[in-house]
Amino acid sequence: MIKKLEDILDELKDGERVVLSVAAAHDKEVLTSIKSALDRGIIDPILVGELDKINEISKEIGLNLDNIRVIEGCGVEECAKIAVKLVSSKEADFVMKGILDTSVLLKEVLNKEYGLRTDSLLSHVMIYEMESYHKLLMLTDGGMNISPDYLQKEKILKNAITASKSLGLETVKVACLAAKEKVNPKMQATVDADMLSKKCEEGAFGEGVIVEGPLAFDIAVSKKASEVKGFNSDVSGDADILLVPTIEVGNGIGKSFTYMANAKSAGIIMGAKAPIVLVSRADSHESKLYSIAYGALIARNIK
Repeated sequence: MIKKLEDILDELKDGERVVLSVAAAHDKEVLTSIKSALDRGIIDPILVGELDKINEISKEIGLNLDNIRVIEGCGVEECAKIAVKLVSSKEADFVMKGILDTSVLLKEVLNKEYGLRTDSLLSHVMIYEMESYHKLLMLTDGGMNISPDYLQKEKILKNAITASKSLGLETVKVACLAAKEKVNPKMQATVDADMLSKKCEEGAFGEGVIVEGPLAFDIAVSKKASEVKGFNSDVSGDADILLVPTIEVGNGIGKSFTYMANAKSAGIIMGAKAPIVLVSRADSHESKLYSIAYGALIARNIK
């Protein structure tokens, strides 16, 4: 079982390396993160973008392009199209956003002719490492789906469970967050959480998965809190996945982890045929490296 983000890098050193296609790679931050991943031996990249800029930046940061495939892309739309097609044609195993808008890349991902769409829903999965928690903690969806309904939450949860399997978990414990533990028809988050819990009991999420909800945040992450409140739970204090009711809740919790708990993190988009790495310019180099590594781990697991 992988308990630290650094362990993902160690895990990837063994076995076949996966291929990452990078859409609009002509950016210093992007190429620096690719260089870090190459230096750690976890990927083989294909760079799609403006050749002159890629060459110029690579010289500046000391990235050797001799054994790297580089493809000219005229404009961000073409870069995104080429990068996605590399994955759909099996020349690459997953894709990363470079210096282009997320919407441009996702439009190509969802293209009916050559894209990577499935019958699932695209959703954002973050994974955090904190000194205050005894293992990696996943959070979904604080980045894409604004206010998902029950059926969307079911798909979001399935995506997160798929992402968690690559960590080697024997049992995946899910906490469906709400403001309280009792179902209240006036609080849709509690109703949806209860339905997800019952759906899990029916086997909808596969073997080795426990889904509980509704659970308040303190109950989800603290066994002591559940004991004090007299709440019996198999997930409390040992959750692997926090499923949030809305994007605001996920965004707030995630940024609290980062800025108040000094959490290390990695992020990925799930729900397509392959993982999609979306890093922010505000992310640290370490976080970008971990995001690439986590995408590589999931891609290798799918492969």
